[in-house]
Amino acid sequence: MAVPKKKTSKSKRDKRRATWRHKATIQAQKAISLGKSILTGRSTFVYPTAEEEEEEE
Repeated sequence: MAVPKKKTSKSKRDKRRATWRHKATIQAQKAISLGKSILTGRSTFVYPTAEEEEEEE
């Protein structure tokens, strides 16, 4: 027979949400940093350009 689980405390819930938000913030910072480096031309990230795609076809 199913039994209701105990209620999760607010502190546990808040801690989980803070962790999740922190991970999202780190990923957003990495994405912005990569975008800035691509725009300035100092990137080591390799990405296809429109000219390269046309040459392949």
